[in-house]
Amino acid sequence: MTTRTVIRGGLVITASDEIHADVLIEDSRIVALAAPDSQDWSADRTIDATGKYVIPGGVDAHTHMELPFGGTFASDTFETGTRAAAWGGTTTVVDFAVQSVGHTLREGLDTWHAKAEGNCAIDYAFHMIVSDVNQETLKEMDLLIEEGVTSFKQFMAYPGVFYSDDGQILRAMQRSAENGGLIMMHAENGIAIDVLVEQALARGETDPRYHGEVRKALLEAEATHRAVRLAQVAGAPLYVVHVSAMEAVAELARARDEGLNVFGETCPQYLFLSTDNLAEPGFEGAKYVCSTPLRPKEHQARLWQGLRTNDLQVVSTDHCPFCFTGQKELGRGDFSKIPNGLPGVENRMDLLHQAVVDGHISRRRWIEIACATPARMFGLYPKKGTITPGADADVVIYDPHAQQVMSAETHHMNVDYSAYEGKRVTGRVETVLSRGELVIDQREYTGRAGHGVFTPRSTCQYLT
Repeated sequence: MTTRTVIRGGLVITASDEIHADVLIEDSRIVALAAPDSQDWSADRTIDATGKYVIPGGVDAHTHMELPFGGTFASDTFETGTRAAAWGGTTTVVDFAVQSVGHTLREGLDTWHAKAEGNCAIDYAFHMIVSDVNQETLKEMDLLIEEGVTSFKQFMAYPGVFYSDDGQILRAMQRSAENGGLIMMHAENGIAIDVLVEQALARGETDPRYHGEVRKALLEAEATHRAVRLAQVAGAPLYVVHVSAMEAVAELARARDEGLNVFGETCPQYLFLSTDNLAEPGFEGAKYVCSTPLRPKEHQARLWQGLRTNDLQVVSTDHCPFCFTGQKELGRGDFSKIPNGLPGVENRMDLLHQAVVDGHISRRRWIEIACATPARMFGLYPKKGTITPGADADVVIYDPHAQQVMSAETHHMNVDYSAYEGKRVTGRVETVLSRGELVIDQREYTGRAGHGVFTPRSTCQYLT
């Protein structure tokens, strides 16, 4: 039996269009759009979207559920994290499976499949963190691409944990140039940063704010430049994650002006938070420790400009939550021991809508950087990221006029604080469908663990 859902009366917003239209869904797919009330569609379920936006479900291409880090684990499981994502209007996450040094990519991927399978409220996919580049790893990259894991993250930071040297990075990039994979880069000069950390601690500079001071913007820019040139030598595309500094944006803009397939992602924390948060009194600044770190406020204007000019293409969250009590506190007296990461998977779509309200970006650009481009960048389009016949029925009914105050008291992420505590925003998710099934219905959670399924991806669809 086919289940039919009709969404009537809303303003359908995609990356390319804004049209008043009714949307017909059959089972898990969108099958038609039509002028309002022009079709007498019969339906099992009718959703009234009058006065609301009808938008594609968000695609968050950078999350870390259950990530081991600094002697603890990210506090959101795949069950709690994907439920919170749905509350925030995100219907697909791309999480990072981790290869540990001395182990294979396959072992890492199998571990993450086991964590996620049967537990997710929304659909999910994986990137692969490559921590140990060798001949076997390079061969495995080809096999993972055949399975729909088509992007590989490397780190210029975290020596002794995830770090790859320039030679290892070049080898992986050369392989991706052959097999169609996309290298994602954490671009910070970790070797130099470790020297600055050691020197700061020796001076007795132990508070959270020093995390931002030692991870200098110039060391992000230097690493970004180096990653771009290594990718150019390899003839491979490059995606730089969590860009936070204006100097790094300049490196990406220069590379793109040269016609290189170089892309950049930023995150809400860099657009809305700053070193002022890291410097909050007592140990409160620990809540805002992430890498790349928060920057002084003057960097924000350049990030917004980069999003408008397409020097930055995607806004993801880098959602990696650690509770203040018992986890962030591991770094009391030594900022280098504070687990790196912020909660945000539930806040991204609302914060970016606030950016529309504030005039930073247009409505269509909101959908482009949060839904369509991440889907294209990581081989999910047009199955995800748009509202068109044939696409998965991942649809959000969004109230652009509702007011809300962000708070740990009301969010659904499994973490004891909000990075945006007390922030007032305009706009709120009302109803969410994932492959045609109601996950959030008029602000009530109706989803279930296990509805979300692993979604294999094609290679990058955004190359010039």
